[in-house]
Amino acid sequence: MSDEFRKNLMGPEPTLLPAETEVNAGLDAGHEALDLVEKHPTSSLLWAVLAEEAWKEGRTIDSYAYARVGYHRGLDSLRRNGWRGAGPIPWEHEPNRGFLRALYSLGRASAAIGEAEEPERIEKFLTESDPTAKAAIEAQA
Repeated sequence: MSDEFRKNLMGPEPTLLPAETEVNAGLDAGHEALDLVEKHPTSSLLWAVLAEEAWKEGRTIDSYAYARVGYHRGLDSLRRNGWRGAGPIPWEHEPNRGFLRALYSLGRASAAIGEAEEPERIEKFLTESDPTAKAAIEAQA
């Protein structure tokens, strides 16, 4: 039996996004996500940070919009890095956390604005990506 056949039986390999060195350095240096996102608009992490900040300030619609952008930017990045619409996106791999945080924020905000099916779909996506992600995100909040 070939190794490729065994791999396929076990499901897709985890997707590991590349590090966002400049983004992390900017955040670590105390720069605002709103300023950084102008230079790094494809960063799910920055959009997730903006969604979280808006949520904490009670700006639900803004949080939803930021999270939606972060989610779509993350999907683009995942696809560029081999993801085919399914498979693990592990929280333990730090560069994946921006996407997972944006996904979580989108679910939370979509529930808050009364979306009917999206929160459930997002909850399922988040759990299938990494069953530990939701608890890890909530522990950091």
